[in-house]
Amino acid sequence: MKKNTIISATDSLPGRVVPMPVTQKHFVTGNPLIEPFPRHLEKAIFGMGCFWGIERKFWQIHGIYSTAVGYSGGFTPNPNYDEICTGLTGHTEVVLVVFDPETVSYQDLLKFFWENHNPTQGMQQGNDIGTQYRSAIYTFTQVQQAHALKSRSHFQKRLIQARFSTITTEIKPASAFYYAEDYHQAYLAKNPDGYCGVGGLGVCYD
Repeated sequence: MKKNTIISATDSLPGRVVPMPVTQKHFVTGNPLIEPFPRHLEKAIFGMGCFWGIERKFWQIHGIYSTAVGYSGGFTPNPNYDEICTGLTGHTEVVLVVFDPETVSYQDLLKFFWENHNPTQGMQQGNDIGTQYRSAIYTFTQVQQAHALKSRSHFQKRLIQARFSTITTEIKPASAFYYAEDYHQAYLAKNPDGYCGVGGLGVCYD
């Protein structure tokens, strides 16, 4: 299996019907980890490499209600981490972000997304190699999709000015989000000395 090639649906692992059991409340915020969420809140999904460090950065943003790590963008229903690592699910590691748009806008989250990882590496992030580490934005509405595409064009100009290469970020409507195992949720709050490979290119979005 080539780590830099996304498999087809017919070649993906079968997965399972039963969702991954997770704790009902966020380890840090104390808010619900699973829907239903308060109706005034919105959701976003971002893939920026290993989800441990990315989730920690998101829950520190003012206006974030809850976060969860999981798998999305592929084919296998309710995969586990070992299956993700084979590259045979089509999924990438992502963070589900639940936010209050009156406090932090989706555009603010996009700015954070572009500045806090390397969106030009294709099927890897830093030293983490494989389709499960690809950069991705999965959108819940047409408005989110439009903002995401516009932000990609904007940041690409910034990268060209800074002599970086072409953005490879996958942007498409959200499919199913599958929760990762409970020990992955808020991992770096439970394990402060754990691995964190988060790092941007030093290019400002604005």
